[in-house]
Amino acid sequence: MAACRMNEEGGTHLPVLLDEVIEGLVIQPDGFYVDATFGRGGHSQAILNQLNSAGRLIALDKDPSAVAFAKQRFADDPRFMIQHGSFANLEKILKNQDWIGKLTGILFDLGVSSPQLDEAERGFSFMRDGKLDMRMDSSQGLDAAQWIAQIKEEELANVLWEYGEERFSRRIARSIVEKRKINPITTTKELADIVSAAIPRWEKHKHPATRSFLAIRIAINHELDDLKQVLDQSLEALTLGGRLLVISFHSLEDRIVKRFIQYHERGGDFPKGLPIHNDMLRPRLKRLGRAIKASPKEIAFNPRARSAVLRIAEKLL
Repeated sequence: MAACRMNEEGGTHLPVLLDEVIEGLVIQPDGFYVDATFGRGGHSQAILNQLNSAGRLIALDKDPSAVAFAKQRFADDPRFMIQHGSFANLEKILKNQDWIGKLTGILFDLGVSSPQLDEAERGFSFMRDGKLDMRMDSSQGLDAAQWIAQIKEEELANVLWEYGEERFSRRIARSIVEKRKINPITTTKELADIVSAAIPRWEKHKHPATRSFLAIRIAINHELDDLKQVLDQSLEALTLGGRLLVISFHSLEDRIVKRFIQYHERGGDFPKGLPIHNDMLRPRLKRLGRAIKASPKEIAFNPRARSAVLRIAEKLL
């Protein structure tokens, strides 16, 4: 579900922060790599360009259309493999390949891809009227319309508050529940209109439904839970000196990644006042530089890159 951009001619998807990712991975020609969010394969292609015949790349994606695209695009490349499913299953996938502890680098480009946003029938965007779906894996689970139809008002309000940081979460949840009693909410426009009407004060330069759509998408795709699970799995999968790279697009994701790296840089959490000597610490990760953001040039070319944050860490132990 990698976030992508379109080139000036349209049609070719180029990944966010491509140069920074390739530099951060420090690619070894015979290394083993994972692109955990294939999207439309921009990062994967750039990695493959630097691998020799002994190098290998496994890509993952929840989206069946992304998997189909990958199979067509890289069908003749023996160095490449695509797996359909959540990256929360990373450990199982790598065990099947005997890659645990051997991974040279892993990349996560979180969020939705341009095709998912641009196709109205996927239901991710309030800017295009379409079926209210929002599933990254359209082959399983409840879509957003089904989820909204059965969720309790209090739970919905909590999702909007926790995942969307929406301060009018209770107003919006109440309005959604009242409206669904009259008619099912089945399209993106219907939901966006309900949310917009429920918010008394709109933020400048931001659609009033932005936070609610984000929160519902995160909830039905289990995005934050999957991220927490896979970070631990990634650390075990990496070889010493292997690189972990994560591109986040909102503060909740980035906070999880930042805290994960900080925890393993410290070597654990210890009570305040407890005498701890350096030789007692066992840091497992080293943060490499500060968080990286897209350049003004890239943002001008691709406004979706403006919220991208890349963090890089190296495995020490």
